[in-house]
Amino acid sequence: MAQNTHDYPFDPAEHHVWRPYTQMKTTPAGLPVESAQGVRIRLADGRELIDGVSSWWTVCHGYRHPHIINAVKDQLDQVPHVMLGGLTHQPAERLAKRLAGLAPDDLNHVFFCESGSVSVEIAMKIAMQSWINRGVQGRTQFLAFKGGYHGDTLATMSVCDPEEGMHTLFAGGLQRQIIADLPVDDAATAALDRLMADKVSSLAGVVTEPLVQGAGGMRFHSPETLQRLRALCDKHGLPLILDEIMTGFGRLGTMFACEKAGVVPDIMTVSKALTGGTLPLAAAIASSRLFNAFWSDEAGAALMHGPTYMGNPAACAAANASLDLFEQEPRLQQVAAIETEFGRLLPLARGIPGVVDVRWQGAIGVIEVQSLPDLDALKAEFVQAGLWVRPFGNIIYLMPPYIIDAADLETLIMSTIDVTRRWASQHFSA
Repeated sequence: MAQNTHDYPFDPAEHHVWRPYTQMKTTPAGLPVESAQGVRIRLADGRELIDGVSSWWTVCHGYRHPHIINAVKDQLDQVPHVMLGGLTHQPAERLAKRLAGLAPDDLNHVFFCESGSVSVEIAMKIAMQSWINRGVQGRTQFLAFKGGYHGDTLATMSVCDPEEGMHTLFAGGLQRQIIADLPVDDAATAALDRLMADKVSSLAGVVTEPLVQGAGGMRFHSPETLQRLRALCDKHGLPLILDEIMTGFGRLGTMFACEKAGVVPDIMTVSKALTGGTLPLAAAIASSRLFNAFWSDEAGAALMHGPTYMGNPAACAAANASLDLFEQEPRLQQVAAIETEFGRLLPLARGIPGVVDVRWQGAIGVIEVQSLPDLDALKAEFVQAGLWVRPFGNIIYLMPPYIIDAADLETLIMSTIDVTRRWASQHFSA
């Protein structure tokens, strides 16, 4: 096999790996990674990059935290995997109990799977079948929101913003859902109330991301918006599904974003940082009320779903170790420190030509630009600056591992601003 110029044992340009969100013909090949430690990714050519996005928001404790690595190694020595159908094991049982204890109120029932998108599909399936099991027919649609993103599988694409560019090609093949404006003020709340009243007989539930809509543009909304939505769901008797895949496990400063609003969903989905960025794992965590709709002597009332690797023991061991770290190390205080530093430094990006907004919350910092022409070249500039930062759409965002120290965090923020300023000087007039 051909080797690249750095004598790496494969050539990414051969395209055997079909890469995500990538036009393979025109996008540069992926950068070969040799190792990663803490907040740094080491490339095969010897360069080191500060990871500004936590490998798609997963590596909250940094790379290769020894507590997680050792927990996985120990589990691999016992049983790497065993099916959860008809069998069970201590890592899954312990993790489910711990998640039920961490989740708000009566979210007590944990259904495991391997990916965030699938956890949202499971949540939708639970909501829909809960009506069927109670003898109610016709509740097959979901209400979701503009700017929302919930995954790339068919059902989750249907509850994403239909104007969002990734999924427009599939519009004709998706179930038609109801996409509305979030209840950000009294007028929007009244409009949503009327819409829900009109459509309630067809609705199985409501799906949203709490406080931050992630891949739809890192759009923030207030705790009051979430509280209004919870009140409307209660008024119309609709289960509320909160997608905490991005925001869960401390990203906004509390273990789950819904805690900041004092809102309890009927189902909460989690993934990404669940295992600290080591192994795939996700879950839909349902309320006792919804779980009871499946508790029956009738076999047909069971939830007929079962991902092959659900509750994988090694992944559950990683997740348990990750939760240990939230108990043993000051993760939420570290998020608060990141938020403070964002507040001190990110405003320096205001006034850069083309920048239309700067915002931050918890360990998320955002520079919104009117447009980002030649995105691949911009990403390459971040690499040249020693950063792994992945802008998308018109958003330059930072979501570093929580363990990042003060010096690296300042370097990450200031270098991001410097690259943005140089980029803007080439593409926008003052």
